[in-house]
Amino acid sequence: MTARRHVESESGSVQPASDRPWATAPLHLQELLDLASDLARDAGQIHIKGMARALRIETKSSPTDLVSQIDKESERMIVERLSALRPDDAVLGEEGALGQGTSGVRWVIDPLDGTTNYIYGYPAYAVSIAVEIDGQPQVGVVYDSSAGRMYRAISGFGAVCDDQPIHAREQPDLATALVATGFSYDAAQRRRQGSVVAQVLGRVRDIRRGGTAALDLCHAAAGHVDAYWELDLSPWDYAAGSVIARAAGAEVAFPRAAHGHGPAVVAAHRALMPAFLALLRETGALT
Repeated sequence: MTARRHVESESGSVQPASDRPWATAPLHLQELLDLASDLARDAGQIHIKGMARALRIETKSSPTDLVSQIDKESERMIVERLSALRPDDAVLGEEGALGQGTSGVRWVIDPLDGTTNYIYGYPAYAVSIAVEIDGQPQVGVVYDSSAGRMYRAISGFGAVCDDQPIHAREQPDLATALVATGFSYDAAQRRRQGSVVAQVLGRVRDIRRGGTAALDLCHAAAGHVDAYWELDLSPWDYAAGSVIARAAGAEVAFPRAAHGHGPAVVAAHRALMPAFLALLRETGALT
């Protein structure tokens, strides 16, 4: 009789592999997900241990765009492990990791999303790891190290938080939608974004601002908010969260932003998305 493969959940319990929502996903995707989960959890341990150390803080694009040695240590650990285990894969990391690969697989890494929150001790920061295959995001892992929660998904095979299935909230009414957003590091851009938020606020239930795009997308996936939008993001900010949100039944769109750089990132249940996109265009966030 063939032994049944088991996996250990984040809570420490052992689950049969066939009980996971992606049990029928291709084995190579399951293996990539397991590796991404291990790397994210270990990076989260660096975050936790780093809270007891003095932080060395630097700035990047602006005085409000912060980076610490914990960001760099987390990314270095992830990249070194990948170099040893999957040397043919490409890597793109927020803190400068950039490696070309030959396998068609690319790892997109934010080693500490929510650095400002982390520095202040505000409990909203995470590790974000996505895996693209031939340019298509297939695997997403976001480990909320501030709360010890693991969000995971394989594209098309469902999403979980701590091994419990999650689903985007079906909310068709914009007026009663709870909406998350974030702001740029550039002061002039934040003023424009603030004007948009002031208009949106009167048309929805309320606004939430958590300070981490990866977790905002996971919150949309889990139904903790009904919709989310943000401008001026980079691929490592949204790559993993987008996989998780889509696998949980949300739509994720990248429409053209009216100001700032790059596309906007917008997520909502399909029942809400048309009205939400229309509101963002009306209020000047999108063209």
